[in-house]
Amino acid sequence: MAGAAPLLPRGKARTVAGTLLMLVAMTALGFASVPLYRMFCQATGYNGTARKALNATAPGEVVGKIVNVRFDANVKPGMGWTFEPDDRVKRVAVGARQMAFFTAVNTTDHSITGRASFNVSPDQTGQYFTKIQCFCFTEQTLKPHERVRMPVIFFVDPQFAKDPDTKDISEITLSYTFFPVASPEGSS
Repeated sequence: MAGAAPLLPRGKARTVAGTLLMLVAMTALGFASVPLYRMFCQATGYNGTARKALNATAPGEVVGKIVNVRFDANVKPGMGWTFEPDDRVKRVAVGARQMAFFTAVNTTDHSITGRASFNVSPDQTGQYFTKIQCFCFTEQTLKPHERVRMPVIFFVDPQFAKDPDTKDISEITLSYTFFPVASPEGSS
């Protein structure tokens, strides 16, 4: 017994190490894929995701095209809120900065924090719909029976009027759905 034999031959040890490394990498990629996809959609407007403006101004170029922007508001069933747009439809000049308001009411006897997800349809309009300010960028907490008016400031990029894929589109729908955010234990 000059020396103990290695547990695994060198070739098999490399295979096991490579497999474990691949498993760790795939798991990490799986966890990272959702936030990476969300960032991709917000940057490109892919899949009807509206873009967030990097500065607080519209491009300044107002073109002659007018579109109707329809507002849709929803809450997850059982959340304890009502949520609706102040106006269902607004006529918007492409390129002009616009403001719309939504009203949320907490109908319960306890505070509830919610976060709004959003979508723009038809899908090909998402890349041209840019939000400058929106309640959907942060969580919203409503106290018991509190009523809050929440603004969204947006514009439709002038490139919308020049894109052959959107030339026949006269209506854009901005849809929000509020979901409850789990509060940390012990907070009210």
